[in-house]
Amino acid sequence: MTQRHETIMAARAPLLQVRGLTRRYGARIGCADVSFDLWPGEVLGIVGESGSGKSTLLSCLAGHLAPDEGQVIFDTASGPKDTLRMDEPERRRLSRTDWAYVHQNPRDGLRMGVTAGGNVGERLMAVGARHYGAIREAATDWLGRVEIDASRIDDRPSAFSGGMQQRLQIARNLVTGPRLVFMDEPTGGLDVSVQARLLDLLRGLVRDMGLSAIIVTHDLAVVRLLADRLMVMKSGRVVEQGLTDQVLDDPQHAYTQLLVSSVLQV
Repeated sequence: MTQRHETIMAARAPLLQVRGLTRRYGARIGCADVSFDLWPGEVLGIVGESGSGKSTLLSCLAGHLAPDEGQVIFDTASGPKDTLRMDEPERRRLSRTDWAYVHQNPRDGLRMGVTAGGNVGERLMAVGARHYGAIREAATDWLGRVEIDASRIDDRPSAFSGGMQQRLQIARNLVTGPRLVFMDEPTGGLDVSVQARLLDLLRGLVRDMGLSAIIVTHDLAVVRLLADRLMVMKSGRVVEQGLTDQVLDDPQHAYTQLLVSSVLQV
């Protein structure tokens, strides 16, 4: 166990407890009986080939899809609560404050008709910020942190490249300091050189902010760089999990061995 993971596991309680999460699509299983704990400051990677259930699982965890069974217990300011049994206003409040979601396609997570600064500022306003000068200053600071020049603050995202749109979506999500970030293929669809820069950026933000995150990806290089712990899914079920380096360097399940050796195209 690494020193970083020892520090993470020393926390008093898990940030997120998932128990028996199951989602069916008729006779087909999206995910089945998934259970795990996520600790404060920990990054969990979820991998598997297309159709393995990883995206269904993330959607259920984030409240975008209703599971058929299970619990998703989050350590809120007032104590652990099952988010699946929250009323809609409470769930929306959670998604605006303690949670954030980074989409694979940044257009799904941005207001394309609003300026870059406005996109970041909207998240701040959702948690109560009202002073225009302070909001613009925070937006300018965060554009810099994600390597977008401050001179682009009044440009719309449609004028940005795909990589810049993704960095803007990250700024929009992280400006309020969420306690848990869901990421769905955050480097998917980008050129290799753009992916590398974005991975460096994410790695720095995870380290500097002590982020807790759940990352779904088909790219093992992404989880190798970002994730403390790894879950491997096949046909909706978790077939192997453990510390990332241990799983990738010494995979025990035959399916994980295929993934690592790139026999399966994921």
